[in-house]
Amino acid sequence: MSYTLIDAGVNLTNHQFDEQHQEIINRANSAGVNNMLIIGCDIAGSEQSLELAIKYQQYSTAGIHPHDAKSATSELETQLKHLAKHDEVVAIGECGLDYNRDFSPRDIQRSVFRRQLAVAEDLNLPVYLHERDANEDMLKILNEFKVRGILHCFTGNASSLKSYLDLGLYIGITGWVCDERRGKELQQLVPHIPLERLLLETDSPFLIPRSIKPKPKSRKNEPALLPHICQTVAQLYKIEAETVATQTTKNFNHIFALETR
Repeated sequence: MSYTLIDAGVNLTNHQFDEQHQEIINRANSAGVNNMLIIGCDIAGSEQSLELAIKYQQYSTAGIHPHDAKSATSELETQLKHLAKHDEVVAIGECGLDYNRDFSPRDIQRSVFRRQLAVAEDLNLPVYLHERDANEDMLKILNEFKVRGILHCFTGNASSLKSYLDLGLYIGITGWVCDERRGKELQQLVPHIPLERLLLETDSPFLIPRSIKPKPKSRKNEPALLPHICQTVAQLYKIEAETVATQTTKNFNHIFALETR
């Protein structure tokens, strides 16, 4: 492969990757995936993500996922700002709203989301956003702040795509686009995402690309599989995979202000 990629979303702290971090990084590098964004989903996980980012010279986020919003304490702002002092932390999140599973009460989700957006605004950091079945409330809250960032793992409809693009957000596409069962609508929408607003991510170990053959023996997703997502997306745009790789790398460096570091 003549091009390189950046994985804009990896759950490297997930227990499925325990004791395998070096192997995961090595396989990613061998596949042309030279950098990755390691996601924090609660304070402890954000601390672990930062540790891995430092150890393996990657990037990380600091935040509380809507599933874990109920775990937020009065110290949240202080905790996030402390983590964000590290150069490896390039975004606040994964934060947002999830009305699909409601693992945290919705009022708490909204409160914790606002608190994280306020921190991001105060620190002038982008946000790494999660939204499921909560588009209306998500837009209402986002419009209360000056935000920039990425709508992670987009799986919405044409209307929600337009609303997020109108806010200036980047759109993260995962292996969902390779799913012949659930990914049909996303496949139709991908060409409507301006290439300069696109990011590619595995969300590993979740969302393994169903169209990849042969299936990995482990049956779990990992950054080394990102080239397959890139190739699938390139086919939808009807352009070369190298063009997608080059532009998404440029986009990643721009939104996370890595060009000026």
